[in-house]
Amino acid sequence: MTPGPHHRAEDNEPLGGVHIKYLCHCPRQLWLYMRGYRPEARSDRVAFGEVVADDSFTRRREVDLDEARIDWVSAGAVVHETKSSRAPSADHAAQVRHYCLLLERRGIAVRAGVVHYPLIRRTTDVAWDDDARAEAEATEAEARTVIAAATPPERLTRGRCRGCSYLDYCWGD
Repeated sequence: MTPGPHHRAEDNEPLGGVHIKYLCHCPRQLWLYMRGYRPEARSDRVAFGEVVADDSFTRRREVDLDEARIDWVSAGAVVHETKSSRAPSADHAAQVRHYCLLLERRGIAVRAGVVHYPLIRRTTDVAWDDDARAEAEATEAEARTVIAAATPPERLTRGRCRGCSYLDYCWGD
């Protein structure tokens, strides 16, 4: 795959949860995604995650913000995200903080967030306060920097790439 032309990330260009998830997982993945490389459409792991999310909380309705789809928001403005992972991750919390930021920018007084892990029957609380807001804004700025770069970030060590749908691009012959 040959990357397309240099992609500018304007300050007002919307960033969704997938952008933050990819940045936290691997900045190179975000850079490639923004240039149209989308192998995750053929990934069994991605399909499995969608099934877990769809089947875990069937009475909940997604909140579509155009640039992002939040799994659901409960009473009191608590953001909920469901993950198929078997281990809680700071990356997941970063995505929830981004959703909180997007809602706050729409005038909603967000209280907090929760990440649900149905496969291990655990939840992780995500605080929403001034520190969390600053962290979400810094993550958003970092994503914009990666997107605007003329060349892709360095690839991670191969061990961290296990299971990534972008593996062939980074490590293929």
